[in-house]
Amino acid sequence: MPELPEVETIANGLNKRLAGDRIDSVWFGSKPEPLKSSAAVIARTPEGTRIEQVQRAGKHIVFDLAAKKKDQRQWIVHLGMTGRMLVAAPESELLPHTHLVARLKSGRELRFVDPRRFGRLEVRNSAFEGPGTEPTRISLEDFIALFRGRKTPIKGALLNQKLLHGVGNIYADESLFRAGVRPRRKAGSLTRAEYAKLHDALQEVLKEAIAAGGSSISDYVDADGEEGFFQLRHRAYGRQGKPCLVCKTPIKKIVVAGRGTHYCPKCQR
Repeated sequence: MPELPEVETIANGLNKRLAGDRIDSVWFGSKPEPLKSSAAVIARTPEGTRIEQVQRAGKHIVFDLAAKKKDQRQWIVHLGMTGRMLVAAPESELLPHTHLVARLKSGRELRFVDPRRFGRLEVRNSAFEGPGTEPTRISLEDFIALFRGRKTPIKGALLNQKLLHGVGNIYADESLFRAGVRPRRKAGSLTRAEYAKLHDALQEVLKEAIAAGGSSISDYVDADGEEGFFQLRHRAYGRQGKPCLVCKTPIKKIVVAGRGTHYCPKCQR
């Protein structure tokens, strides 16, 4: 599933290509699963609106739409595990599992393709900010307040979208490795110094991954169909059995909060 850096990369690419264009009409496929709002509402809300900007909120892509009446409307897309947003020429092949086609005034089409149908589409008439706090902007004090007193493993707390929205499995593992914190540690057991290291490591990892275009694991590509390359810099995730890049101890893989979790048993305490 695309995480914060991948969604940020896709949203930035879509914004460059679509900001200022207008949505003329919306077509839907026959599968109901991707629709969090009704098809009629999703079609009616974007039609005739200008795309002011495309941005990220947590793991969601948010299209800010300007209607003729100047009321605030948003079209919100969650990519799920295999969702893609493609800008295509109308004569290009319509890929299998295309669930939505928005025809644009420029003559292009914006298509939502999702083979596994875990993605979601909805519209809102009020600002969508995501379920938790934005991890790239949270202060140290607010970061500590989120986790202090919690008995759940710190890895599970990092994945809790109601606390920090956008952090997923890859970047939780990478941040914990850089901070030297074991993923099974109780979230409330960290010292202030450890919280500070984890806060810095999380922001550092996310910003590096955004700059690298995200991590291309499985199906992920950006808005231009290009793969990211932060996976080449992974120090823990996906490296089970390989020597730690710091101490040479083999990286271990365990399960925490139902997710495969990678860590160094020597460097992380």
